[in-house]
Amino acid sequence: MSENKNFALITGATQGIGYELAKLFAADGYNLIIVARHQAELEQKAQEFSANGIQVISFAKDLFNRDEAFALCEEIQQRGIFVDVLVNNAGQGAYGLFQDNDIHKELGIVDLNIASTIILTKHFVKEMVARNSGKILNLASIASQTPGPWQAVYHATKAFVLSFSEALRSELKDTQITVTALQPGATDTDFFSKADMLDSKILQDKDALSDPADVAKDGYDALMAGKDKVVSGFKNKLQTALGNITPDTVLAEQTKKQQEPAKDN
Repeated sequence: MSENKNFALITGATQGIGYELAKLFAADGYNLIIVARHQAELEQKAQEFSANGIQVISFAKDLFNRDEAFALCEEIQQRGIFVDVLVNNAGQGAYGLFQDNDIHKELGIVDLNIASTIILTKHFVKEMVARNSGKILNLASIASQTPGPWQAVYHATKAFVLSFSEALRSELKDTQITVTALQPGATDTDFFSKADMLDSKILQDKDALSDPADVAKDGYDALMAGKDKVVSGFKNKLQTALGNITPDTVLAEQTKKQQEPAKDN
């Protein structure tokens, strides 16, 4: 059994970047609190992570629902567990023109990507401040710095996550608590399937997608080094650097062309 008593809480921990992050924490001896919607997936992954000789606690919660985010905080508190590392990974997109998309789906994405991040961070940062220790990793995206036609709400939620992370980091600069934003580009996960965007031009070249294990490693290393943010992947670093000197109107048009549906052959 691991001698490390520290707990890392990871949302969206059964798939994609969250799963790869959980593997890294487990390999380093962190005990895990894993959160996802489906109990069967959680049980399977908990068994896998436990092979590292760590304690794994799972919670089946739907973080599209604010009440379940609050309930998660309460249940962890009732167990007397202190969260040393909070990873706000769970997130989803909605593909399509804003005028056509279902309003309830988009509001659900706001609740998942923004509200659940606020709720969990609010609860656990208070505990971290009381102990003057802790780390927070928020999943932003390179989308956070670019207007996103065909994913207008998703890009806007990630802009929130990045701004929120940087503001919170500044507030906590005189403490031993760090806040890190991870900014991946398009990554080979089920994000695109859930967002109903498999027909998007950006997905026609699967080789251009990042490996979620590489993204997770970049985020994990940045978190452990106490960095403020990290753009994962050289191509995405270059794109972000160019974006910083490109007018938003031009960026919006470029993104629209990348994300619009591919023409039928």
